[in-house]
Amino acid sequence: MSDDVPLRELTNRQRKLLEILIREYIASPEPVSSKTLMHVSELSVSSATIRNEMAVLEEAGYIRAPHTSAGRVPTEDGYRYMVKQLLNDPPKADVTAIQAHFRDIPAEMEAWMQHAAVVLANETHTAALVTEPRLKSSYRFKQVQLIGVQGRLVLMVLVLDGANVHQQMLIMAEPIPQEKLNLASEAINRNCVDLTAEQVREKTRTLSSILAEEIGEIVADALLTLRDEGSRVIYRAGLSNVLPDFEDDGARQAIKVLEGNVPLDQLIEEFRDARVGAVHALVGGDGRYEEFNRLSMIFARYGTAHVIGTVGVVGPTRMRYGSAISAVSSVAELISNFLTEVHGDDSAEVAE
Repeated sequence: MSDDVPLRELTNRQRKLLEILIREYIASPEPVSSKTLMHVSELSVSSATIRNEMAVLEEAGYIRAPHTSAGRVPTEDGYRYMVKQLLNDPPKADVTAIQAHFRDIPAEMEAWMQHAAVVLANETHTAALVTEPRLKSSYRFKQVQLIGVQGRLVLMVLVLDGANVHQQMLIMAEPIPQEKLNLASEAINRNCVDLTAEQVREKTRTLSSILAEEIGEIVADALLTLRDEGSRVIYRAGLSNVLPDFEDDGARQAIKVLEGNVPLDQLIEEFRDARVGAVHALVGGDGRYEEFNRLSMIFARYGTAHVIGTVGVVGPTRMRYGSAISAVSSVAELISNFLTEVHGDDSAEVAE
């Protein structure tokens, strides 16, 4: 949830009434009356006081009256206010119960990621997604070799840290002699060992060779692309859980999100530098994403000191936010612990 979304503060009683109204509406999507609130709230106040407090909540934009109904329903701002409170004081999930679902899963990356999506979808009764882990920082450059193939075609063999090798066919503006290709690769290799993508880009711009500068740009782009490739693999589950709960265009939007037909990467990228384990929410697109205006999404980062990924759920704005936030947080922690065991990384950055 964006921190710059202005939300009016409420008194403890107003906040309690809003939470109860949202809870009742999530349980049964019918307008909630002041009589119902008085019955279930257990507040020692009169019906007139509750009606007055509901008027305050309506004036603040947190609830509204649909048509001529005597009851009220929460608005997107009402959901956002409640979610903000939940994020400030996150509910705790039964981690042991969730962990039990992973007991018999083989210690294989793909199996764990797919199962994590299934468990999360079942626990929250929403659609869930898990991105494959990717490097937290760029690969570092080790060596490049340029091999003239035919005419303007040049094969670039790029060696990265960890002995990773990437091959890419380049089409140059004109044929280039092998000797010139060798000089360019030697200049890059001499100046760029152990540099990140942006450092390679910056360093090669200072070299006297125009070809070395051009190849340096390509190398830098390749390093960044390889780093980001993991986020393109998304494991999904539970779409059938939420389709009946959507109104208007919500189902269509959810399908587009889960099928990757909307710029989900752009949304996830907002949380790229978030602390591992931190939970973020997007309610009704937060007024910034029209393509998500009927959805709510809860995301969390998982990972270690070296790799990161995203786990999340997608559902209607009438989502059970408390259970969603706690489950997403718990699954992110479990995946982080799994990656720590697999990679032998003692410096996992899971939130305490």
